[in-house]
Amino acid sequence: MRQQTVSVEQLERMRNYAVYSHDGEKIGSVEEVYVDEQSQRPEWIGLGTGFFGTKRVLVPFEGVSVTEDRVTVPYAKDHVKDAPDIDSDVIDPETERALYAYYSTGGRTDTDDLAKAIKQEAVTRSEEELRVGKREEELGRLRIHKWVETEDVEVPVEVRREKARVTREPVDETVSDQAIGEDSFEVTLREERPVVEKKTVAKERIGIEKDVEVDRETVEGKVRKERVEVEDDTKR
Repeated sequence: MRQQTVSVEQLERMRNYAVYSHDGEKIGSVEEVYVDEQSQRPEWIGLGTGFFGTKRVLVPFEGVSVTEDRVTVPYAKDHVKDAPDIDSDVIDPETERALYAYYSTGGRTDTDDLAKAIKQEAVTRSEEELRVGKREEELGRLRIHKWVETEDVEVPVEVRREKARVTREPVDETVSDQAIGEDSFEVTLREERPVVEKKTVAKERIGIEKDVEVDRETVEGKVRKERVEVEDDTKR
């Protein structure tokens, strides 16, 4: 059989795809796709058969047809259903040879011998892990608002003002007759007065800069762990 070329993205999307037999019967859904460590090519489909309990079987990837939402295998439903279920998440070479033998002979291999080669009596120990993520929340807002207010300002300024005074000094000298008569003169007095004008001058530029501070916090939580105890009551 020729193996269909499937991209990495398709392999990731294949989980939970419905699986059908070659004659259109629904068998179950994809639980896992096993990839060869060296060639990185898909080798097996881990299939959950659903209504057959918790049974999970493997089907060779070779010869399958993958569309947008379904996978079709080149085997009958009963053939896949009767395949031994797999307890381990790792396919060892002996298990792989036995499965290839089962599918290549149409399922006529001795099922008891095959199950013995595949199944191992074991207990899987599991434990919970505490995984901490982060989410960004709004801490608050800083707003700059500008408004206008009027205030009285006093600026001292010096101004000069001219003042007049009459001076008299004695004179004893001879003058001509023409000097006697009417005469007058005037003096102009000046003073300085304050003149006010206004101009707009930029005094300060105000902005907002953001910095990031990193703090370390401790997150606490409870996790469950399974423990395994072996009791040996054999008599020697």
